[in-house]
Amino acid sequence: MQMYEELVARGLIAQVTNEDEIRAMINAGKATFYIGFDCTADSLTAGHFMALTFMRRLQQAGNRPIALIGGGTTMIGDPSGRSDMRKMLTKEDIDHNAACFKRQMERFIDFGEGKAMMINNADWLLNLNYVDLLREVGACFSVNNMLRAECYKQRMEKGLSFLEFNYMIMQSYDFYYLFQHYGCNMQFGGNDQWSNMLGGTELIRRKLGKDAHAMTITLLTDSNGNKMGKTAGNAVWLDPNKTSPYDFYQYWRNVDDADVMKCIRMLTFLPLEQIEEMDKWEGSGLNKAKEILAWELTNLVHGQEEADKARAAARALFGGGGDKSEMPSTTLSGANFTDGQIGVMDLLVACSLAASKGEARRLVQQGGVSVDDRKVASIDERFAQERFQGEGIIIKKGKKVFHRAVLG
Repeated sequence: MQMYEELVARGLIAQVTNEDEIRAMINAGKATFYIGFDCTADSLTAGHFMALTFMRRLQQAGNRPIALIGGGTTMIGDPSGRSDMRKMLTKEDIDHNAACFKRQMERFIDFGEGKAMMINNADWLLNLNYVDLLREVGACFSVNNMLRAECYKQRMEKGLSFLEFNYMIMQSYDFYYLFQHYGCNMQFGGNDQWSNMLGGTELIRRKLGKDAHAMTITLLTDSNGNKMGKTAGNAVWLDPNKTSPYDFYQYWRNVDDADVMKCIRMLTFLPLEQIEEMDKWEGSGLNKAKEILAWELTNLVHGQEEADKARAAARALFGGGGDKSEMPSTTLSGANFTDGQIGVMDLLVACSLAASKGEARRLVQQGGVSVDDRKVASIDERFAQERFQGEGIIIKKGKKVFHRAVLG
């Protein structure tokens, strides 16, 4: 199966501008394509997985990726999928975030001479003269058409700033610039980016003529990875200091039954023939599929050693053997105990399972805390110091967060 057909079979393609030409170029390894990453945080998230693995697939087929770091567009803020304006970051913040992105992308993409490129759109956007931009680019955009774009329509009632209104023009200019200076003939992005991306394709054609072969593909996801990588309101980060390899593994280990095969198909590099066989699994087979998904993605981000450790810890929790020592843990000292005991709220705070006693109180009262498989019924419950000796105790927060507390 050729690459474009594999992308379709994995359920990755949502919309394309000129499919026959795109198919031929990708299958021949002749595409130079870009995907943009705005630097709104100091780590990529699991929501970026689809873009990262997509770039890797195409590079392995001989195509050339451009990872476009949005040092310039991040200063404006993409209104897509937002109910309010994004936080304004300083140039120093953005530069720091961009450097963090690069280190994480290098696990997925092969950069270097003649290989993938990492380019920062601040290199051209920050030097633009506003009047020149209005004359050269602004004249190519219809305000009426822009306001019909979904990314703007959803913000009109709550308010769309003029700053954000310029985002489509900036993103379109990126494709125009990359097409001229780097031979970039294709752009990819989330399905919610369709209007912004079409703006770039149309700008190239209007400025350089209808024979300028600029193509657009959107992936079957929004910019947040079809809401992948978000749990309990918090992002699942690729940085191990923000989301531990174990917690990263557990996130994928606990995806919904209905989503596990879709995630395996879209995000892993397992052969499609193997995935088709897995698609027949039911019952306990789905748990095995979740374990495979979690291990494959943790291996991609954190390496085999961390993936193996996370799997061992998870198996210890779910009765399949394994080593509890690999589970995230907190070592308590005698100072944590009063009269040889520690209250449940103090325990949750000491283990960073609650930010405050108030939050700990709510967790317990809502029935969201168990210790050694027994639900904690009262905020007044206390635990003797000797229970934390040896392997310690296992605290369960909600349905998916496990933590070991031991005495040092």
